[in-house]
This record gives sequence, structure tokens and C-alpha cells, in this order.
Amino acid sequence: MVAPRQRAGFDAEARAEAYLGERGLQPIDRNVRFRGGEIDLVMREGAEWVFVEVRARASARFGGAAASVGWRKQQRLVIAAQLYLLRRFGQRAWPACRFDVLAFEAGEPRWIRSAFTPG
Repeated sequence: MVAPRQRAGFDAEARAEAYLGERGLQPIDRNVRFRGGEIDLVMREGAEWVFVEVRARASARFGGAAASVGWRKQQRLVIAAQLYLLRRFGQRAWPACRFDVLAFEAGEPRWIRSAFTPG
């Protein structure tokens, strides 16, 4: 049995994948888990690989969905992306990458391309 909060997360990820797919991104992977973190969606836009964090909030209270991707979460995403690329490409050259956030607030999507850079 799936908890309601978990079901809402799965639904938001499916909506995000469809939303981004309609805008030309190709889905590669979903819910990739590593000890250091999780990647909600891995997609491609042309030659660039896109690691997408999906967030959903009922309201913009307390900064909203996008603001909930703080520094600590960003660091976990970067580590998970590095592990993913290492597993996928090994020692070969890694493709160009970016980190996007798809935030749903009150059901409306807000796509933030290149939301942050590793560092």
C-alpha cells in the first residue's frame, strides 16, 4: 500500500515527465536511487542530460515548492548525478548536464531550467 504523500509524489513526477516531454525533452530514467540521494527524473534535451528535481506544494507558503530545493538538497542531487553518470558512462567522457527544478504550486507547473550549478 502506498501512502497518500508518496502517491502525490509519484503523480507529480508523472505530470512533470509528461510536461517536459511535451516541450521536447526525452525521458531516460525515473526515481534513480543511490545511497547519497535520489534523482526524480533523468531526461535529455538534445545532447544535454537534464537531472530534474520535482517538487509539489499546495501553496507558496513558506517559500513554495521551488524554494524547498535548498543547498543541502542540491548537494545530494549533484552527488547522485555524479554516481549516475559514473555508472552509465564509466571512464568515458560524460555529456553536458544541467539541473532543473519542476515545481508544482497549487497544481500549476513552474519549470526552472538550470536551477543551480554544482559547486
